[in-house]
Amino acid sequence: MTTTTATPGWFAQAERWLDDRGKGAWIALMVLSFIVFWPLGLALLAYMIWSKRMFSKSCRRSRDNEFHVDVRLNRHRFRTSGNSAFDAYKADTLERLEREQEDFESFLKRLRESKDKAEFDAYMEERARAAAVPREDEDEARA
Repeated sequence: MTTTTATPGWFAQAERWLDDRGKGAWIALMVLSFIVFWPLGLALLAYMIWSKRMFSKSCRRSRDNEFHVDVRLNRHRFRTSGNSAFDAYKADTLERLEREQEDFESFLKRLRESKDKAEFDAYMEERARAAAVPREDEDEARA
């Protein structure tokens, strides 16, 4: 039994080429095809809508199939560069930056809490002083 590897046809190659260039290339081809032969432009518009290329953020269908490096519960997804050492460095750097951000946010939270506590303590002292002043006046009035 012989196996043959199927090479993608011209349509698949053209589709991949346009996908690599983004939605703008698809729109430019559609406009050009409307100018040259309007039924072709209409067919291309229908294909773009049918394949969800018209309304998606990106034209790349294969983006979900590409290799991604997941960092900490899939919060950071990025394409690999092909260099495993650089990808590891990038992942470590992103993890370190995320830890630093969490540490800074917890510092800000503690800072806000201490500021709130200081303001509350100052309010309570002022209230206690205000409450003590009328008592002194009442004590003088009684005497």
